[in-house]
Amino acid sequence: MMYALTLAELTSTTNERPVAMKLTSRPRTLVRTAVAALAATALLAGCSIQIRSQPDPTIGADTMLINADKGNPQFERNFNPFLTNKRTASTWIYEPLLEINPLDGEITPWLASETTLPDARTVDMTIRSGVEWSDGTPMTPADVVYTFDLIKAAPSLDIKGAWQHIESIETEGDHVVFHLQTDDVPAMEIIGQTTIVPEHLWSQVDDPATFRNPDPVGTGPFTLGNYSPQQYSMDKNETYWQAEKIEIGHLILPATNNQLDTVTRGYDWSYSFISDVEGTWGAASPDNTFWFPPGGVIGLVPNLTKAPFDDVNVRRGIALALDRARIAETATEGYLEPAGQTGLILPNQQDDLDPSIPNGGVIEQDRDAALAAFAASGYALQGDQLVGPDGQQLRITITTANGYTDWLRAVQEVRRQLGLIGIDVQVQAPQPAGYQSAIANGEFDMAMGGMGNGNVYQAYNNLLNSEFATPVGETTANNFERFSDPAVDELLAEWRASTDPADQQRLSHQLQNVVYDQMPVIGLYYGGLWGLFNDAKFTGWPSADDPYMAPQNYDQAPLLIFTKLKRVDQEGSDQ
Repeated sequence: MMYALTLAELTSTTNERPVAMKLTSRPRTLVRTAVAALAATALLAGCSIQIRSQPDPTIGADTMLINADKGNPQFERNFNPFLTNKRTASTWIYEPLLEINPLDGEITPWLASETTLPDARTVDMTIRSGVEWSDGTPMTPADVVYTFDLIKAAPSLDIKGAWQHIESIETEGDHVVFHLQTDDVPAMEIIGQTTIVPEHLWSQVDDPATFRNPDPVGTGPFTLGNYSPQQYSMDKNETYWQAEKIEIGHLILPATNNQLDTVTRGYDWSYSFISDVEGTWGAASPDNTFWFPPGGVIGLVPNLTKAPFDDVNVRRGIALALDRARIAETATEGYLEPAGQTGLILPNQQDDLDPSIPNGGVIEQDRDAALAAFAASGYALQGDQLVGPDGQQLRITITTANGYTDWLRAVQEVRRQLGLIGIDVQVQAPQPAGYQSAIANGEFDMAMGGMGNGNVYQAYNNLLNSEFATPVGETTANNFERFSDPAVDELLAEWRASTDPADQQRLSHQLQNVVYDQMPVIGLYYGGLWGLFNDAKFTGWPSADDPYMAPQNYDQAPLLIFTKLKRVDQEGSDQ
């Protein structure tokens, strides 16, 4: 007999957002375990398992079923785009000045139709004309200035950190001009990602920092439709300034999903790692596709305030002892590749790579070279132990987060490999909140974490800027390893002051070599972005052949994706 799996009592969810160090990698799911258990039962009974995904016949051809939000277990009606517990669709209602692809930093003008930098301390944005709020009120430069004044008055709403860079703002016709605190060219992108809200409504709100905004009015492609704690819908904004590009009539977002629901429920778009994606998501429907591009470098973060991790020879020895291909295969089931030591995300940022760095920055395993690096700091193999100058075996405790099983798989493989050269590795796996606290406060020996993002400057600034290198016990938001080098700070300051692309690339190459040579983080493999798509009703999803945007269905990425999707008629051809 044959079973068609449609429901499962699994509790893991599909849209868990990353904590600061988690980058874009997602916790492993229980799909493989559940399916394997059911398959084993069926095998004993002489049966086979077939996982199927069928579109809901009650959902129209112009309607997208999207797994992008989750309740706990139900939805709170919160559409304040500045709050961390907002509904995901808030960022499809309210829009930024610029759209930025997290994969490669490519900028698309959005509510700002043009952006110029007259000098390194000035950002001049031309606010797009003809844009209306969904209640019919025109959007103006005054709304932009109001929004920035709002998040200055309530700093908890400044989620992109724009006022860390802005000195003052003025308007000149349809231009909004931002005067910066210092020479700070990269601030343009941070400012541009700020979400804009309507002054005529929000100025009436008593406390924007607690406002739940239950009836949102924005400039985006969708407005709020039906709402319940179990599910809400979105309707196309017919007066949207790009309405001709939006072929989706409605969106439906359920509150509760488990991992097997992701495979079987008939979603048009989901975002989740699924073990054996070809045999689960791919086999469930002939129209199902997926794309898992690299979105960051997962690696070992040494605490540079502690010996022996403050010794570059020890860090280099660890790096040379590791087989990254095996670690990547173990952690990601082969979906992602070994990562280079430059901090760049390849192939996304291939054009930025210093060609003089060998092998794209990937460090090959070399046991003899590893032992030579350790020997430079007085470590030597004695029997099956790597013993230091103090006569004690080198011991490392690696901290990861409980539930991040890709990381746990990776660190277990690291432990096995380092054990082969006599290093005693212990693993600590506190709950995510405990992990986050430990790395933010510097209370760890070595941790699983990462580096890199779509903006090369921001990636190096977050990794290397000594302003973030707070003393152990004091919280930091970046540079968790506590790297500090005045020469590197000068390179970052020089980059902030430069408007010359050739000069910026020169500085990028220098910083790549710092990361490659000094190893503030030991890169292992790429963390993925887990895009799951169905082509039955909509086509034009981002892909390896057309990586116009990261495949994530949260934050601001969907705004661009929605404009690219085309409806498919009943005969299966694009309309």
